[in-house]
Amino acid sequence: MVMVALPFVPLLLWAFSDRWFFPALAPQSWGLRAWIYLFRTAPDQILVVTLQSLWVAAATACIAVAVGLPAGRALGIYVFKGKDLLSIVLMLPVVVPSLCVAMGLHLWFIRLGLAESFLGVVLIHLTFCVPYSVFVMWGVFSNYNVEFEDQARSLGATGVQTVVRVMIPMTLPGIVVAGLFSFLLSWTQYLTTLIIGGGKIITLPILLFALMASGDRPVAAAVSLLFVLPAFFTLFFSARYLGRKGLVGVW
Repeated sequence: MVMVALPFVPLLLWAFSDRWFFPALAPQSWGLRAWIYLFRTAPDQILVVTLQSLWVAAATACIAVAVGLPAGRALGIYVFKGKDLLSIVLMLPVVVPSLCVAMGLHLWFIRLGLAESFLGVVLIHLTFCVPYSVFVMWGVFSNYNVEFEDQARSLGATGVQTVVRVMIPMTLPGIVVAGLFSFLLSWTQYLTTLIIGGGKIITLPILLFALMASGDRPVAAAVSLLFVLPAFFTLFFSARYLGRKGLVGVW
């Protein structure tokens, strides 16, 4: 707990300070200038950027789970030729540096008219989120018993009812984890958003790096805390949900 919380102590000190110079261990003067800037001077900009970041991350997470669920099911349940090769291909966007992937796809995005657009940013985020989603669901379906679905069909359940009432409830913790990973990975993307978004799609990481470069550390610290909040609450509620129910509890 100490190791996790320790990096946030300087952020909290900076966010509520006016002056803090080396070698002092604590700020020389305290104040709310950073928060006044966020909520009075530039509230519209902060709100728009935050909502845009949430929208990009949520859209990316939903699509990543929608792709990862059937793909993970196929990889976890069935045995087919080329399965190992496919797993290597899925790992490539994760193994290769994100800068190389973004620069390589940038030219194609320009030709397809996807550069400097919301859709283009979501697609470049999916390049990194889909592999995580697929591998999480692959692990879930590796321990999945298909006979439960056979029992449901023998009792008269349709294909849709089998998916909604059997498969999804049994794999819901894995779906939550896959969505959580995808959301957090998209939420923290900076370089890929900057390259594909071209400065027109502004997210919180881009704004945060700009504030850090400006040297205004109190405001940068306040934005950093704002940047951490959605991820913290997502992890907190997901951990409580998974810890309380789990795979057996959901079933």
